[in-house]
Amino acid sequence: MRLLLVEDDPTLRAQLHAALAEAGYAVDEADNGRDAQHLGATVAFDAVVLDLGLPQLDGLSVLRGWRDAGLTLPVMILTARDGWHEKVAGIDAGADDYLAKPFHVEELLARLRALIRRAQGLASPLLQCGALVLDTRSGRLSVDGQPLVLTGHEFRLLAYLMHRPGRVVSRTELTEHLYAQDFDRDSNTIEVFIGRLRRKLPPEAIETVRGRGYRLAASA
Repeated sequence: MRLLLVEDDPTLRAQLHAALAEAGYAVDEADNGRDAQHLGATVAFDAVVLDLGLPQLDGLSVLRGWRDAGLTLPVMILTARDGWHEKVAGIDAGADDYLAKPFHVEELLARLRALIRRAQGLASPLLQCGALVLDTRSGRLSVDGQPLVLTGHEFRLLAYLMHRPGRVVSRTELTEHLYAQDFDRDSNTIEVFIGRLRRKLPPEAIETVRGRGYRLAASA
C-alpha cells in the first residue's frame, strides 16, 4: 500500500514516516500544500495523512481541490486537539476521518487500516481468500492456519491483492501502489516477487490473466 504523508513539522514527519514504513507502507512525503495537491492529483495513493496547517496552501484547500477534481482517495486529516471547528470543516470538505494532535501512532495505524479496507468495501480486519488469511491488525499471514513468512516486498504485494479479491490487477498498478516515488523500480521487479510468492503459496493461488495482470484466485 502506498501512502502520502503531508506534514510540515520535520520532526513529526520523520517519526510518522518511520512508523508507517515499519508497518509495511510505501510512503511519499510533502511538507507544503502546493506539493501535496500536485502529488495527490497525479499519483495513485491508497490513502493520505493530511495536516491542515500547511504553508503555501492550507490542508482544507488541498482537500477541497482533490474532491472538486473528483478524486476519491481516502484522506485522514490531522487537527489540533481543541480545533473542533477544523474537524467539522475537514469532514465537510470531504475528509474520511480525523485525528487530533497529539495522538498515539498505534491509533493512526488502526484508523488507516480501516480507511483502506472501507475503500475496497471490506469490513473485517481479517481478509480471507481460500486457505489464505491476512490479519490486517497484526500483519500476520497464514495458510491453513500455518504462519506464512514473507519478505517486506512480498507481503506488500500479497496484501494488495488480498485487499482486491477477485479483481485483476495490472503490473503497472502494482508498481504504482507498492513503491514510493524515490524507489529504484526495475521493470522485472513485480515478476520476481510474483515468482517468489508462487513458490510459497498453494498451487495456482495467483493467476496470470494474459495481457491484463494478476488475480488472487478465490480458491487460493
